[in-house]
Amino acid sequence: MRTALARLTPRMHRPEKYQVVQSLKAAAAAIIAWALTGWWLAAPMALMAPWAAVALVQGTVYRSMRTATQLLLMITAGTVLAAGAAALTGNTMVAMVIVLPLTVLLGNLAPVGGQGLYAPTTALFVLAYGSYSLPAVGHRLLETAVGAAVGITVNAMILPPVHSLHVTRLACALPRDCAQLLRDIGDGVRDYDAQRAEHWHRSAHDLLATLSELHVARGWESESFRLNPGHRLRRRTPPPSTAWDIVWARVANRLLAVTLTLWETASEHRRLPRPSHRALAEVGRLLSAVAEVCAADESIMAHGADEERCGRRDASLAAAHRALAAVEDHLRGGAPEEIGAALGSLAADCQALLDDLAPDGADTDVPPARERHGDEAI
Repeated sequence: MRTALARLTPRMHRPEKYQVVQSLKAAAAAIIAWALTGWWLAAPMALMAPWAAVALVQGTVYRSMRTATQLLLMITAGTVLAAGAAALTGNTMVAMVIVLPLTVLLGNLAPVGGQGLYAPTTALFVLAYGSYSLPAVGHRLLETAVGAAVGITVNAMILPPVHSLHVTRLACALPRDCAQLLRDIGDGVRDYDAQRAEHWHRSAHDLLATLSELHVARGWESESFRLNPGHRLRRRTPPPSTAWDIVWARVANRLLAVTLTLWETASEHRRLPRPSHRALAEVGRLLSAVAEVCAADESIMAHGADEERCGRRDASLAAAHRALAAVEDHLRGGAPEEIGAALGSLAADCQALLDDLAPDGADTDVPPARERHGDEAI
């Protein structure tokens, strides 16, 4: 038990505000649906209402409405097929043999995503509890519809979810993570081994994972504004445009190439010679300067563009160009042992990296500095 808890504890984390709010909304929807059908109307199939209400407090209002349509279709299909089979055969076991393969196949083939499970589940409940008379079928469908209406209403009227804050957080995470990786490389490139270079390369791969997560988050943000009655009532800081994603996708790919070159020069299985200590010192100075450019971009995204932040970025970019010139001097006039394919590859990748971070290449539609209200969207 201690071992299992020790493995589980690192995976547990404090729930986010969005998770807490949506969980409370789902619980409230279930209570309202039960109070309406089970307590006030004393409906015979009252359980269907809170069941549907919980399922329909989704991540967006649009998704709640789409899921409601799919859920009602699957529950209707499962209920009608089960009731029809039971009425025709008069035997619960035979009806299950007929209906369950059909409803499972329907759930898998219909374009309803995870809601396909409700067709066989509903059919099983109908047959297991013998609730397949015409009034029972009518009550089951009516109370499911009531629960769906309650779930959609609660999700749309009580803090309807808008996912713009997550996009902004991920957009800030990209330059911050790039800066951390570049600082680590800049500090350790003078004397690195294969293990450390492999760690750098894996960290560069993680940047691509963040980009993928940002793409998914933008989809959620766009969907969360559809059919959402409350998003205009919220103060919000708009996230950066998709041009930001393109810039940092290029930067991440450059870092992937740089770290791969360093890894190959340190690997015993490759014959790529390591650049000289003097050349690597200049590369480290270059990458450290680029790290400050990325850190300035993160600060500008988080707090807005003002004269001090933009000046710091320009100064760091100029320092990076001077360091690149020193690296290129090694290529042009250095001793033969200082010139090699690895140094040329590093210089080319760093030149492309600076081009990507140039003011024209890094046009990210960042608003000027101002009093920035916290995003009240969940």
